[in-house]
Amino acid sequence: MHMPPPVHGAAMMGSYIHDSELIRNSFDCHFVNMATAENLEDIGGFSLKKLRVIVRKYREMVQAARSFRPDVIYVTPNASGPSFYKDFICVQLLKRYCSKLVLHFHNKGVSDNQDGFINDMLYRRLFSGSKVILISRKLYPDVCRYVEDKDVLYCPNAIRQSLTEIPPRPSDKERTHLLFLSNLIVSKGVVVLLDALKELKDRGLDFVCDFVGGETAEIDRAGFDKLVADRNLEGRAIYHGRKYGEEKSEFFRKTDIFVFPTYYKKETFGLVNLEAMEYGIPVISSDEGGVGDVVIDGETGYLLPHHPGDIPVDRHELADAILKLAEDPQLRRRMGSAGNDLFRSKYVLPMFEQRIKDILDEVLTSE
Repeated sequence: MHMPPPVHGAAMMGSYIHDSELIRNSFDCHFVNMATAENLEDIGGFSLKKLRVIVRKYREMVQAARSFRPDVIYVTPNASGPSFYKDFICVQLLKRYCSKLVLHFHNKGVSDNQDGFINDMLYRRLFSGSKVILISRKLYPDVCRYVEDKDVLYCPNAIRQSLTEIPPRPSDKERTHLLFLSNLIVSKGVVVLLDALKELKDRGLDFVCDFVGGETAEIDRAGFDKLVADRNLEGRAIYHGRKYGEEKSEFFRKTDIFVFPTYYKKETFGLVNLEAMEYGIPVISSDEGGVGDVVIDGETGYLLPHHPGDIPVDRHELADAILKLAEDPQLRRRMGSAGNDLFRSKYVLPMFEQRIKDILDEVLTSE
């Protein structure tokens, strides 16, 4: 599996499984961390140094499988891109030591890359004889060419619950506080959100939008500041860098609306939406991957539809959704409370751990 660093959704879920007392007490486990990137910018890249790391990981993995002789092997492969080929080799090596493989996909992209002869052949070999865990039923079309529905198991992501109740939020504020929490990647919605903020400023809304997350090769701090200056959003759109723990919590506590207009092609869930829901914050996100399982349009927030083109999220629709919530405190409270209820009923960490345990038990007892 993949574990931090770097910090991303798949790595976080891997660390939850690794640290789970329920999993450790239920099974005799041996873990191998297959992460090879040192940071987010390094994901998908290639270098001789990384190649040496990959070979070392393969060796560690094979030695563990040979000596441990597992009844089930659990792998978190990438669905596409250069990392897919690395993980394909990993799975083929492991099939020599165990007939029961579980492939847990935290991203998507199979259907976008399956038409070439070589990729089609590799996907058929990857999925052959394996059980597949998907985060959402909405993601089954991505793998349906290669996996029958009976061989797919579903396990939505979750986060560790840190609050016992929704924290109070000042109700007499004149300025609306928005929060974007993700790394500065264009397809996570950074630029389209800035465009929507410019429109909201022109329409007279008093707001401040905090951007929290890591710099990337696409947008660093200087690049973000230029995007802000080009739209005359100084003092309205503010980049704070990465924040963790109590520092990140402080941003949630003062936020009125959480905005995550992602159109990232590999997006499957959006853990950040769950974090906002725990704080009772209404969420505006996009209908990407399984996000629609969490952001129920008109109930826990607004789900933006996709449109044809390179930027499928419409900035005008995004601005309209923000404005509706900004102008209606009662609507914000109602949606935030509904989101918090949904989070507590389905997406807390013990439920995820139990689902993983049940899936592994099912695979172990299957013929």
